[in-house]
Amino acid sequence: MKNFLIFSVFFWFAIALSACGNSATTEFTGPTEKELENLNESNFPIVKEQITLDFFAGQAPATNPDWNDVLIFNEYEEMTNIDINWKMVPHETLSEQRNLAFGSGNLPDAFHSTGIGTADLMKYGEQGMLIPLNDLIDEYAPNFKKIMKDNPDIEKSVTMPDGNIYSLPLIGEPDFLSYRMGPKPFINKVWLDELSMDMPETTEEYYQYLKAVKEQSPSNGAVEEVPFGGPFVGTLYQYLLGSFGLQNKGSAGGLIDVDPDSGDYRFYPISEQYKELLVYMNKLFSEGLIEKNIFTIDHHQYVANYTEGKYGSVVWYSPTKVTGEEVGSQYVGMPALEGPFGDKQWTTLSDPVLIPGAFAITSENKHPAATMRWIDYFYGEEGLEFFFMGIEGETYEEDEEGNLVYKDHILNSEDDLSLTEELKKYFSFPGGGFPSMTTQRFFQGAESSPESIAAAETLEPYLIDDRWIRMPHTKEESDQLRGFGTDIEKYVSEMREKFISGAEPMSNWDTYVNEIENMGLEDYMEVKTTAIERQFAE
Repeated sequence: MKNFLIFSVFFWFAIALSACGNSATTEFTGPTEKELENLNESNFPIVKEQITLDFFAGQAPATNPDWNDVLIFNEYEEMTNIDINWKMVPHETLSEQRNLAFGSGNLPDAFHSTGIGTADLMKYGEQGMLIPLNDLIDEYAPNFKKIMKDNPDIEKSVTMPDGNIYSLPLIGEPDFLSYRMGPKPFINKVWLDELSMDMPETTEEYYQYLKAVKEQSPSNGAVEEVPFGGPFVGTLYQYLLGSFGLQNKGSAGGLIDVDPDSGDYRFYPISEQYKELLVYMNKLFSEGLIEKNIFTIDHHQYVANYTEGKYGSVVWYSPTKVTGEEVGSQYVGMPALEGPFGDKQWTTLSDPVLIPGAFAITSENKHPAATMRWIDYFYGEEGLEFFFMGIEGETYEEDEEGNLVYKDHILNSEDDLSLTEELKKYFSFPGGGFPSMTTQRFFQGAESSPESIAAAETLEPYLIDDRWIRMPHTKEESDQLRGFGTDIEKYVSEMREKFISGAEPMSNWDTYVNEIENMGLEDYMEVKTTAIERQFAE
């Protein structure tokens, strides 16, 4: 009897584990006849009889805390006949809550704006919790299908190694360079003129400008000058990579690029060029040319300093959008800088697929075709205008030059709110991470400002050619990288800051390199280069 009880306990425990680990018991075979009877294959409404879908949504700090009462989704419910029950999850607990949903098997109908990584897309796709979208896209997503046809690299980036597409992404319009470049370098042109200096073209000239800002007080006592300021040191580091011949296959390669001498794959954080970059940045920091608390500064303090006009140079977003017209108009975009080895490149151009796992449909969804039609609208011209601009005459209008502009009650809030705060009332896009495509025409963020567009044009001639695209890993590769791969990347990041700040002397460089090699660098390179080669073979 005792043995029977023990067996029973273990039997039901195993069943419970199985249920929690994989809620999908059957393979997805497509929409049911019942769903298709209620579906309109084109135009609105999407369904004949109203349906309700449960969406799990990531709530960024800049977005509305409750999408159940946002203008565009209220309007879209009327258009589609689909009521979305939004479960909002703050970003601070997003990863934990998302993992809990998968682990418990208590799945929503879809995950929206939750940034599911490629490793989890593969894992939960293979387990059947996330359904493959290939056929649904082909049948019910004409807008996204067209995007993939026009941009084969986008299709490659969202297709997992098993051949399935498990999610729809956040895309940056391929030609929207200002957006894809991310933070860009700006210099205080008023101070540059006051110092009688030309626009820096080399890392040495940049150093001389920063030094002059510190020593010669170009504000004439108006503010306490800070030669370079930023919310963290990483933006300056990213700007300078191309000046030292690093990341020469673009940011999609992570810490891997190609050795220009041998043509072999290279882990550049142990290269001589990387070491010289850290020496240069340590020189700037040790001489007080970088904001002294840049490793700990609060973001609001950074914005306050910037708004006071304290910075001689920044690598960030639109100056006028961040600081206002009076201070922001003093800044202009900088070119890529030529470094000590003769390199002069801009390497940061994000893959058009910025977040592959922006929207995923689960095995619990009884209306996958309607759900696909619902989300596909936001990848077409009409849906993009609706998503970012809202309703003509109510939230935006067209000016004399044909530009779409928000109405005055949004641009000049009656409640004295910032533009971002005012936009929350009507839209869900503030905060990012959404499944759609940012375009220069409709996206009204900092990257669309005139000075951001001009800064991107200044950098465009220095963009590297033959860039790699995003490289999804297989489940096995991802499992390996969660171990030694994560450790290596974390160690590189930590030591970068220590070398720049001087907390770690450059005399310990060889120890640093040996440590990385002993952490499994050879295996790391094998996993990474296998993924790169797989992209080339397709």
